[in-house]
Amino acid sequence: MAEREQQRESQPRPTLPQTTTSKTAAPDLPADLKEVYSWRKYFELITGQASKEDISKYRMARDILNEERDCKRCEADRDWLLQYSPVVTFLRENINKLGHDINSTNVRCKRCSTIQSGGFDADYGILICANWLRTRAEIEDTMAHEMVHAYDYARFKVDRGNLRHQACTEIRASMLSGECRFGREFFGRNQWNITEQLQECVRRRATLSLKNRPAVKDDVHSARLVNEVWDSCFKDTRPFDEIYR
Repeated sequence: MAEREQQRESQPRPTLPQTTTSKTAAPDLPADLKEVYSWRKYFELITGQASKEDISKYRMARDILNEERDCKRCEADRDWLLQYSPVVTFLRENINKLGHDINSTNVRCKRCSTIQSGGFDADYGILICANWLRTRAEIEDTMAHEMVHAYDYARFKVDRGNLRHQACTEIRASMLSGECRFGREFFGRNQWNITEQLQECVRRRATLSLKNRPAVKDDVHSARLVNEVWDSCFKDTRPFDEIYR
């Protein structure tokens, strides 16, 4: 799990990656993917002998073949979380108060071709990347993260073109979703810092999320934007009274 977390963190998250729908039958594998999706290649992968290209192709083939199963599992977890998760139901209630609703029609489970956990778009809704999230806890963190974005867009009128606004909502989403809690960092991502662990995690993840936006030049520019709004945005825990998880 730690390897998967580190891969997701190593690649910035575009707002909406290329996806396929769970309502469509998975296509046959292309010839180049069929060639690598074998027991021999699997053992090369787990023993560290496979090339990066073969690893990428093997995982793509696996995700295509398991798409229907992954999306159904994700949808079942999504529906459970919308009803029973304390953090998800709290955020949903507060978004409802602002005249919007988060439900199964605008939280979509898809197979993503990019390495990321999900995304948010004010017009589209919330995307959950079913092939990259294996547990209900991971889906809960991702839903909470994207629901903080949804709350911010409804409550604060976030400007998509304002990079300081985008930096602020990324800080808040990483801080309030629970994805930076100590146990997730320590056991899931091999981040073993004790002092100011939360702050370091939030800075790191907000910077990574921000730097793939077209107007952000590079990771230095992204880090500077995060730093510019850090003091005010890290202190802002609305709609929570304090950091919940």
